[in-house]
Amino acid sequence: MKKILPNVRAMSFMIPILLMDSIYGILNAYTNTNRNLITALDRAIPFVKEFIIPYVMWYPMVPLVFLYICLKDKETYCRMLISLAASLIISYITFFFFQTTVPRPELVGNDVFTNIIRVLYSADRPINCFPSIHVMTCFLMIEGVWFTKGKNTKFAVITTIVNVIIILSTVFIKQHVVLDGVFGIAIAFVTFVVANIFVKNQAIEFCRKVYMLTDISKRINIDKKAM
Repeated sequence: MKKILPNVRAMSFMIPILLMDSIYGILNAYTNTNRNLITALDRAIPFVKEFIIPYVMWYPMVPLVFLYICLKDKETYCRMLISLAASLIISYITFFFFQTTVPRPELVGNDVFTNIIRVLYSADRPINCFPSIHVMTCFLMIEGVWFTKGKNTKFAVITTIVNVIIILSTVFIKQHVVLDGVFGIAIAFVTFVVANIFVKNQAIEFCRKVYMLTDISKRINIDKKAM
C-alpha cells in the first residue's frame, strides 16, 4: 500500500484508456456484418469450454500488469500507455471500415463453463472481431513486462505464460479466429516498437507534462505564492 498510494496519480493515466473502451461498445452495438475470416485452421480448432476461465482472467490481468509496471518503471509504463492508446485507435478504425464476425457454436449444457460463456456471448456480440483486442493487449503486456527495468523474472515468466494461454483461449471459445489474433499481435508489436524507438523521448516528455499538470499540491502552492 505504501508503494501504491504515491503512484495513484500515475495509475490514473489509465482512465483515458477506459473511456476509449466506450467506443468499442458503440461500434459493437450498432454494426452488423456477415464477413468472416475463418480458415481451415480455425475449423480444425475444437471448441473447448474450459478455456473461458483464462479468457475472463484477462480482465483483472490488465490492471494488475499495468500496476506492476507503473510501480517498477514509469518510462516503460508511459510507453505502454501510448502504445495501447495507438493500438486501440487503429483497432477502432479497422472495426469501422472492416467489420468481421465469428460463427459461434450452439451452447449445450448448464455447467459453470457453459453458463459463463452464455453470459459472455450475450454481453459481447460477435461483431468487430478483427483485430482481437484481447490478443493485442496480452501481447503488449508481454512486451512491457520484459522491457521493465528491475523486473522480477518469475513474475515476467508467469505473466507471459498466462497471457499466452489467454491468447489461445480466444480461438478455443470461438470469440476470435486465428487472423484476428495475428493482426492483434502485429499491431501491438509495431506500436510498442514505435513508442520505444521512434517516439521514445516524446512519449516520456508528454507523460511528464501531463503528470506535472495533475500535481494539485504544487499548483496550490504556486497559486498561494501568486497571491
